[in-house]
Amino acid sequence: MTDARVTALAREMFDAHAGGRPIPVPPSAREGGCDLETGYAVEAELARMRRAGGRRTVGRKIGLANRAVWRALEMKTLVWANMYDDTVHDATGGEATLSLARMRAPRLEPEIVVKLGAAPQPGVDAAGALEAVEWYAFAFELVDCPFPEWKFQPGDFMASFGLHAALVVGEPRPVRRAAIPQLVDRLATFTVQLSRNGEVVHEGGGKNVLDSPALCLAEFASAVPAQRGAEPLGAGELISTGSLTVAPPVAPGERWSVVAAGLDVPPLSLRLTA
Repeated sequence: MTDARVTALAREMFDAHAGGRPIPVPPSAREGGCDLETGYAVEAELARMRRAGGRRTVGRKIGLANRAVWRALEMKTLVWANMYDDTVHDATGGEATLSLARMRAPRLEPEIVVKLGAAPQPGVDAAGALEAVEWYAFAFELVDCPFPEWKFQPGDFMASFGLHAALVVGEPRPVRRAAIPQLVDRLATFTVQLSRNGEVVHEGGGKNVLDSPALCLAEFASAVPAQRGAEPLGAGELISTGSLTVAPPVAPGERWSVVAAGLDVPPLSLRLTA
């Protein structure tokens, strides 16, 4: 795809995102297509446009952290996209309220988010990845697909902000070096319950993101430098490591909460408004 097409596609995605408008035909289904490399180029242009408008990138969301999805979509590793200072929100006391305005088909993903104290090195194991982490917390990522019936290819995913709409971050827990071996085990085995309006609707856990959020972060540390043109990871970035359960559709008026068993992480609650 030419630079002109990348710029034009980024503008289309930017305007549709800002206006809450659907995109009837995914870029991959158009003449010329949109492969993963093109999707990354569009995502980079979107980041440039947002920065030019005064926003800051504050981290990255990891997407499609599931090997079965990789096989289905002929991918070799996970994908990621930028998060911004106006899309990431803190939950005071473990509770937050978020508007779904301008979202087209939002879904909710309970995740573990980490703050990097340093850039994890390519090739590290789970413990090595955690050595680069300052803290971890529960988070809810709101993902929003502009394409019909939530159907897309990897290039479409990247070209549409990685489907990122918002991230609500809960109360953090510090990562202490002496406790890393124990944390490695717990991140691989902890379970979660996701509730809507007080009723448990989904269960999951750390194994659903490449067997552990720590292993997912390690995979990410190797994938970033292997991606042509990718910005290096850096201290202070927030990394959202992928959904711990299926991602249910959400609507205004709902209250969602997530609790863990087997991991010291405070629960998180989110009320959704129009």
